[in-house]
Amino acid sequence: MSRAGTGNPKPPAGYLDGPARTGSRFTFWLGAATLAGFAGMAALGLLVVPADDVQGDTVRIIFVHVPSALGAYAAFGLTALGSVMWLWRRSEWWDITAHAGAEVAVLLCGLTLVTGMLWGRPTWGTYWEWGDVRLVTTLILFLVMVGYLSVRALGGDAGSVATRAAVVGLAGAVNIGIVNRSVNWWANRTLHQQSSLTEGKLEDLTLLTLVLAFVVAAMAIWWMVMHRFRIGWLERQLADRDIHQAVRARRAEAGR
Repeated sequence: MSRAGTGNPKPPAGYLDGPARTGSRFTFWLGAATLAGFAGMAALGLLVVPADDVQGDTVRIIFVHVPSALGAYAAFGLTALGSVMWLWRRSEWWDITAHAGAEVAVLLCGLTLVTGMLWGRPTWGTYWEWGDVRLVTTLILFLVMVGYLSVRALGGDAGSVATRAAVVGLAGAVNIGIVNRSVNWWANRTLHQQSSLTEGKLEDLTLLTLVLAFVVAAMAIWWMVMHRFRIGWLERQLADRDIHQAVRARRAEAGR
């Protein structure tokens, strides 16, 4: 005869949904294609593309700097979208997506700042200029999103953490447009040049390599976001499992 309260309670809804591991055949081949693209871009950028008449070999940094900057915008935008969907629908899928986008965005934004400084020293005569609007707004964007990750790392109730992080993510997203348009709005307060694509007058081979760099960067971002999302989903599953096991242990104690 069965007793009330005995037996194993069912796992939470959605406990077994989602990816079981971080890799897949698709991500394997996407990663392989990305590595091949990086190799091709490096060969073109370092060995084939001629030096610029004004900037010399420094122009080659453009193949990392510009795709990193635009990739950071895209990843920050993904965080903003995921934040909106969390606040609206309370969707864990979108919350994990927002977190994944933020980690990739911080990486790319940091790379943008570093390559910009390396570009600035021979081009402008300084690594950093606090009076430059583009530099300062990019740094602010970077720090806001580091704050986003810090909020995530504080711990606590998962729903409350996600809500606080979403607010920070949306605040950071406002700065994306400011960073992007800063050289136009404050042209007299920036050392940064206008858009390399629209105003740079790039030669054919340089433009081709830059386009390839955009494609490779997009594949790399896709690969990183997918893996980080799957890690996040598995972390949620482990947390749900721990809670489920704790509840089962308490029920067993109560039964005894």
